[in-house]
Amino acid sequence: MILVGILRHYVTLLLNSPPKKQLLLAIREQRAISRSQILRATSTSSPLPPHLYRTISSHLYTAFTEGTYLKDSELSEEEKKEKEENPPNPLTDPGTMDGMVEGLKKQMVMMVPQMLIMGWINFFFQGFVLIKLPFPLTLGFKSMMQRGIETPDMDVRWVSSLSWYFLNFFGLNGLFRLLLGSENAADSTSDMAAQASPFGSVLSGANAPPADNLQFAEGQYKWVCDDVEIRVLEQWGKIPAIR
Repeated sequence: MILVGILRHYVTLLLNSPPKKQLLLAIREQRAISRSQILRATSTSSPLPPHLYRTISSHLYTAFTEGTYLKDSELSEEEKKEKEENPPNPLTDPGTMDGMVEGLKKQMVMMVPQMLIMGWINFFFQGFVLIKLPFPLTLGFKSMMQRGIETPDMDVRWVSSLSWYFLNFFGLNGLFRLLLGSENAADSTSDMAAQASPFGSVLSGANAPPADNLQFAEGQYKWVCDDVEIRVLEQWGKIPAIR
């Protein structure tokens, strides 16, 4: 399983297409939307003081309203009107299709080794008991440790071949991060995230509005340093807690 994980990592690197050159306007729009999302996500406990937060929020809101940071800002009024009346189909967009193909390739690299290893285990080691854990476990772990073996009288510490596979599948993530780095294709957590269809994420991103509701976030704004001196004194018991 370690060798298969390393092989998957390097096969994924080989299948990755080189990044395509993006337009400056598209990069500017993505960065502006990212800044607005971060500003909105941290509005309830923002590290920015009130005057700085409202200045940035007002600037981004004005830019989105006027279309300054949007990639279509340099289009003429006729072109903008035509684009609003006839929105482009994301399935015909080359960039969207490239993203879908990339997602499908990564899913195939993830699924094919799993299917092969599972078939190999079920064919050669079905019903086998491989190891005995050196520490006691409660009966709640029986279904997890003895998957594929229906024996109610067996000690919970015995582990079946199928359960040992799943334990290794999720337990080798730390070793893969140590050998291949944190951004590796052998990590099973990324496999679980990739179980969702790649079409959904691409299409949802294509249909998302270009600007976030910054005014709504501004109504929820709260500075993280509000009354910090009182909270510190309450935490150390210097003054009674105010409730």
